[in-house]
Amino acid sequence: MRILVVEDEHDLGAAVQERVSLEGHAVDWFMTMEDARAALATVDYDFLLLDMGLPDGHGRDLLREVRQASGHLAVLITTAEDQISDRIAGLSEGADDYIVKPYDLDELVARIAAVARRYITPRKQSVHQLGELTIDRANQCVSRNGQKLELTAREWTIMELLSRNPGRIYSRQQIDTVLYALDHEVDSNTVEVFISRLRRKLGNTAIRTLRGRGYCLNDKTQPA
Repeated sequence: MRILVVEDEHDLGAAVQERVSLEGHAVDWFMTMEDARAALATVDYDFLLLDMGLPDGHGRDLLREVRQASGHLAVLITTAEDQISDRIAGLSEGADDYIVKPYDLDELVARIAAVARRYITPRKQSVHQLGELTIDRANQCVSRNGQKLELTAREWTIMELLSRNPGRIYSRQQIDTVLYALDHEVDSNTVEVFISRLRRKLGNTAIRTLRGRGYCLNDKTQPA
């Protein structure tokens, strides 16, 4: 998933970004509503982890804007232990769940996964059967002829993107975006390297290259 974290506590935000990224998600972290709005305007996120108390406004205002603009974004709000009113208001404004500060990072990861199962996976086809490949988005795994493949976190991130719409062309820039946070540089041949690795595991026909346009998951994949 592509996850936007809006958290103004520097140490916590950095820890959340690092921990959630280990689960194979692409995580962008910002500390203000202004930066979060700019990110939301340019990136198609799946999930928003939103702190209610921000330096340039209340997270509830951003939540309201998000819900007015789109109903597909899953939202988990974070609040201080004594701010019961924030939790109630956040849920009323359309948050899917909340977690109380201070929280354990492993619990946060579990909450994100639970919200995703309830509000994201049901909207997307969970399993794709493409020739000899079985792509299980819910369990984040790929099998070839019944044998589970070992994919790295970034290889799965690319597969997750391509499998959203098999046959749809995704540009190199779109793949770059899901691989890295917005403040990281991407090597010029990074995408090509990961596509090449995936082809060795999936079969040469699994991912098509359309010169000058990008890549797509072959929706008519045949055994290589």
